[in-house]
Amino acid sequence: MCYEGFTTAGPRARTDPALRNCFNMTIPIIVVLAGGTSAEREVSLGSGRACAAALARSFPTRFVELRTDTLPAGLDPARHVVFSTLHGTFGEDGGMQQLLDTAGIAYAGCDAASSALAMDKVRTKQAAATRGIGGARDLWFAASARPTADEVITRLGGQLVVKPNDEGSSVGLRLVSNRAELETALAGITGGNWLIEERIIGRELSVGVLQGRALGVVEIRPKSGVYDYASKYTKGQTEYFAPAPLDDRITVKVRQAAEAVFAACGCRDYGRVDFILSAPNTLYLLEINTLPGMKETSLLPMSARCAGLDFTALVRELVLPAVQRFTSASHPISA
Repeated sequence: MCYEGFTTAGPRARTDPALRNCFNMTIPIIVVLAGGTSAEREVSLGSGRACAAALARSFPTRFVELRTDTLPAGLDPARHVVFSTLHGTFGEDGGMQQLLDTAGIAYAGCDAASSALAMDKVRTKQAAATRGIGGARDLWFAASARPTADEVITRLGGQLVVKPNDEGSSVGLRLVSNRAELETALAGITGGNWLIEERIIGRELSVGVLQGRALGVVEIRPKSGVYDYASKYTKGQTEYFAPAPLDDRITVKVRQAAEAVFAACGCRDYGRVDFILSAPNTLYLLEINTLPGMKETSLLPMSARCAGLDFTALVRELVLPAVQRFTSASHPISA
């Protein structure tokens, strides 16, 4: 039934005996947050609706559409666990997580510190480098101190990727192949923090990570040659191969690298790590996404299906660690 913008699960979820036996407690209400104010609002709404429907099969569930960068009214640490599908700024950069921590609300996914680190592509690459995982050569800067085209080309060459340092879903991503295109791209930068990378030609791969363990490897082949916002969200513009057609040795290498990046960034519960595999089998980190797209056709669910988890089972697995944290806070074990 629906009321005041919320959707609740049916009676079976309220009395699921398997969950009650597992946690020996009253099952919390899962509050799914979606929408928000970032450039990825519509993507977030799609993720939220899909996850709320899946979670409602096991838990009492509420769907909340946010329109401001604040906590929704009525959250109760004694009754609620938050499952956020807020993508981009505030939702994914540690802002929402910090508010939830302050309010004492248990929530699924990375904590505030690891969320903030992973949202920053430069800091992510620096953390990954401590585990031996490299990325493309780069140059990062604030819009107020953008470099000249000559400075960029001298340092990185002429085949480049220009993108915001702290946005997701390939928002603002642009490929440039010559000085004129680079000058146009630089001139269009009016705010924020930016990253220019040497363009690596290769196979784009994505790996879901669940509780520190890598799932299947997915290969992404955009028909346009670049996996930008349009390629991600326009039907038929990209081919996906799950599992990726890779040599077993390379598959193991990619999965191990994903686990290493996840650990290096201090992540918990789940995430998705993206790479470029170039000849001859050199792996370059693109980024880690701590709140990846979560429609049934999104990359993390594709990766999970390679490991035998359908969408409903996956979403339940994503929220269970938060339910366990809720249980521990509500019923601490005596010394």
